This record gives sequence, C-alpha cells and structure tokens, in this order.
Amino acid sequence: QATLVYDQIVEAGKEFGLVHAGLKALGSLRLEKGYRDYGHDIDNTDTIFEAGLSFTVDWDKDGGFIGMEHAAAQKRIAKELGGRPRRMANVLVPLTDTDPLLFHGEILWRNGERISDIRVGSYGHTVQGGVGLTMLQSPDNTPITKSWINEASWEIQIADKFYPCEVSLSPFYDPGNHKIKLTKQE
Repeated sequence: QATLVYDQIVEAGKEFGLVHAGLKALGSLRLEKGYRDYGHDIDNTDTIFEAGLSFTVDWDKDGGFIGMEHAAAQKRIAKELGGRPRRMANVLVPLTDTDPLLFHGEILWRNGERISDIRVGSYGHTVQGGVGLTMLQSPDNTPITKSWINEASWEIQIADKFYPCEVSLSPFYDPGNHKIKLTKQE
C-alpha cells in the first residue's frame, strides 16, 4: 500500500526534519542547487560536457556505452582547446527594491554584449534572489572558464530593465555538496 509507505517515510523523516514541499518549491530548490531537468533545461542538442554532467559518465563501464567514442573525442578536443566555448551556467539576480524575477527567456549580457538567454528561472528563497540556468555561448569560441566568467561584468535584461547579476559554473547553494549529505539534524 502506497499510504503505508508514505506514512513510514513521514514518520522516519521527523528525525531528520523532513517536511512537505510543493512542486514550485522543488523547482526553485533544484535551480538553487543547479540541478538540470532534461527536456526543459537541457536536451539532445546539448552534450553531457556542455551541460556540466560529465561526472555521470562511467568511462570504465564493461563494454563501453553508446556514443563513447564520440564523447571521448569531445573530451579530447576540449582538452586541446583549454575548455569548451559552450557551457551551462547558474545565474543569480540578488534582491533589490523591485525584486526582479526570472522565468525563462530573459537576456543575459556579458560586458555589454548579448551572450545567452535564461532557459529556466524562479525565485530562490535560500539564496535570496532570482535564480536560473543558461547555456553560455562564447561569441568568439573562447573557452568558457571560471576566469572568463569572473573577469566579466554581467547583467540580466528583464523586460526593458537591466539588473546586475552573478554567473557561476557552480551552484549558488551548497556548491561543495556538504549540506545534501544525509546527516542527523542537531
């Protein structure tokens, strides 16, 4: 019975501070953490490397996997070039008096040049601002690195207004994954 399993999860979760959360809350939290949603944030036109998901590849899998040679070639080319000119990144628009929100389709500007659109956005209650994901595309095929991001001035265009924002290859919430490990709450 599903209700029996549900009741057992709720009861066992009390020890860890487990609480109910709605779908919009889950969507917001996943964006703060930088979790991708296949079919919405990423699709079959994005490579696993561009999407920032190469850690999921098992290069030592017995018998390999479909597309392994192609993925290995992409990895080799990126190494030769010093990175990739296309990368998924996290965007944060800190709170202001006007509380700008991200949904999707907002324009991201780097040093005054249009660089990409927001693929998905929401309000991040934990990070206190608009949070979203974008696929950065270097206009001159320069590899997108942390320094390429950190040395730039970033703005997000929401309707006809521009707001300063932060861009990162790492999630804004718990980038080291320390808080998501299941430990008993004190």
